[in-house]
Amino acid sequence: MDSCSAPGELDKRDWIAGLERGVSIIEAFDDAHPRMTAAEAGQRTGMTRTAARRYLLTLQHMGYVAGDGKLFWLTPRVLRLGQSYLESARLPRVAQPFLQRVAAGTHETAYLAVLDDDEVVYIARNGPNRNMNTGYVLGARVPAQVTAAGMLMLAMRGDEVLQHWMATRALSIFTPHTIASKALMLQEMARIRVQDWALSEQQLDLNSRGIAVPLRDRHGALAGALNITMPMGQESSKDAVARVLPVLREAAQAMRNLI
Repeated sequence: MDSCSAPGELDKRDWIAGLERGVSIIEAFDDAHPRMTAAEAGQRTGMTRTAARRYLLTLQHMGYVAGDGKLFWLTPRVLRLGQSYLESARLPRVAQPFLQRVAAGTHETAYLAVLDDDEVVYIARNGPNRNMNTGYVLGARVPAQVTAAGMLMLAMRGDEVLQHWMATRALSIFTPHTIASKALMLQEMARIRVQDWALSEQQLDLNSRGIAVPLRDRHGALAGALNITMPMGQESSKDAVARVLPVLREAAQAMRNLI
């Protein structure tokens, strides 16, 4: 399945509203809202305070939420949800030996990334743990617009989907080099689509460079992106691409008949 595809339509009789609301409560917590009252959770999820409190208390009973009688916060048990994906999904397991090959051939950390709405999610990695300030931990989520893998997967969407995405999003600025113009971003997307690989430099962090290639399945559908993230160092963009791109492409081609 194309990792850039939106979920399909659900028959109304199959929809469980309570499950959707429970998940929305969990997703309401973030770095700006690490602890919330029931009223705050309700406001962020479109529920009444009473309804939000019932969901929070249920999640607390299940161990996913803790509270002090007024404020609620997530517990580490929530990580089980992501771990269940990493342990059950086939793609990260298939990718692991190929990421190991890429890491050995480049002496950099290699990643498998997929697109989840506006974010890139790194679902497999292999390589040295050095320079973690320019790398990502397993499961990390990063705005797609500022990563090589994210720009690549956005660029591979159809023109109509990409135009709608661009029209309904604001491009956040993280460094002086972040592409903040939608016109320039669309130009970059067009270039990426033609060359079939992406380079991102200093878009999210001034010391970070990323190079990514598409990972396609045997039917040609986009399954994700293979990428390397490295510190800028003294290596030029041209030299970095010449060193890394062939290794990434070889790995992506070798994986194609396995997914």
